[in-house]
Amino acid sequence: MNLSQALRVTSTAPIIAFVGAGGKTTALFQLAHELTQPSTLRLRSGRAFNLQPSTFNLRPSIIVTATTHLGTWQTSLADHHIIAESVEDVIDHEFNGVTLITGPIKDSRTKPIDKSILLRLREDLKMSNIPLLIEADGSRQKPLKAPAEHEPAIPEFVELVVVVAGLSGLGKPINKGYVHRPEVFGELANQKNDGTITPEDVVKVLCHSKGGLKNIPSQARRVALLNQADTPELQAVGGRMAGGLLKDYDSVLVGALQSSNLQVVENIAGIILAAGGSKRFGRTKQLLNWHGQPFVRAVAKTALDAGLSPVLVVTGADADEVGKAVNDLDVSIIRNHNWQSGQGTSIRAGVQVLPPKTGACVFLLADQPQIPVSVIRALIKTHATGLHPIVVPLVLMERRANPVLFDRVTFPDLLALDGDIGGRAIFSKHKVEFMPWHDDILLLDVDKPEDYKRLVESE
Repeated sequence: MNLSQALRVTSTAPIIAFVGAGGKTTALFQLAHELTQPSTLRLRSGRAFNLQPSTFNLRPSIIVTATTHLGTWQTSLADHHIIAESVEDVIDHEFNGVTLITGPIKDSRTKPIDKSILLRLREDLKMSNIPLLIEADGSRQKPLKAPAEHEPAIPEFVELVVVVAGLSGLGKPINKGYVHRPEVFGELANQKNDGTITPEDVVKVLCHSKGGLKNIPSQARRVALLNQADTPELQAVGGRMAGGLLKDYDSVLVGALQSSNLQVVENIAGIILAAGGSKRFGRTKQLLNWHGQPFVRAVAKTALDAGLSPVLVVTGADADEVGKAVNDLDVSIIRNHNWQSGQGTSIRAGVQVLPPKTGACVFLLADQPQIPVSVIRALIKTHATGLHPIVVPLVLMERRANPVLFDRVTFPDLLALDGDIGGRAIFSKHKVEFMPWHDDILLLDVDKPEDYKRLVESE
């Protein structure tokens, strides 16, 4: 999965700022080269024009700039470098490929771009659907940093801020060899200088209002990029760190930029469909006994054990009794008063109350208490490596099974479901990733008393 996919860059003209340390500039230019568009841009007084390329090997127009200093060696990462001291310096230029626009060079460093030029770029690039990427602070090539009083210089119109940290700094001392401004870093992490950098220290700094969160515009999405996780051990550490970061970030990327081996950690919700009337069974299936507890409670505990958050239980028939079975758990009970109209109404009831930061949701059925934690975690892991729209277990290489994971890109279609229509109705609209699974226990659900008997006997 490349960086633009992992960042969920869907806008044709995103405005993205990069801050932090441990590969910030590399990430910025890697993204710039990924965001390709078949056009050339010319800025003129009052208007911006798109010119179609004359050959297929002409690079698209991507504009990169900096509100901080860059080393002159970094300018070679762009296809073109323009020094702009006034708005007139960027008017009537034809830009193609990745073009870096900075202030003048002094002492082997470029000066920040002037605010008036930046505002003009924002206006014209939006008009021409051209991305604008901004480096908004410096790090002196260290894996970790803490911001100074004057930084980061993030423009208020930025739509996405990527906060980068290098995991190669873990286990190292908090000093100038590994941390830019170690004294500030140590203060934010509540650590003494020269103490050993722990994952908890990095999480504290990234989540501090004077650290990673500093000066991020309120409307901007926040993504933490844990770079330099180039071993399975560091990837595992990054995955654990992500749990602490998600309270303040929309998503966390863990991996190594140079290998494009990125995994996306997001809040994955669980929606338990527990509203049915159990007509074929003859009594409420959600309350059948499974290892000394009601079906619905067993499913809810599995969802929680798998790390799903939030977990929503959609009730309908016998709503009071079903709710009592789970009301002491860390779940939210959503009552579907229209449950008799079919499963589509329960799906809508759950999806429409999901928190805005939800990356995906896993749908579980209340009549499948035997579903193991392992299959839910496998769905999450599969989704994390590709942000697949839909992930479905494929049992013994031939039969689709539950539970199913739906990425946030499918939510509008799920909200359009009505009547007795399930999530499979939208499989034709989105790419489905089938996840091989070895255990046919996933295929068993309880519709009739003989199904319940078979389920009990299978255990």
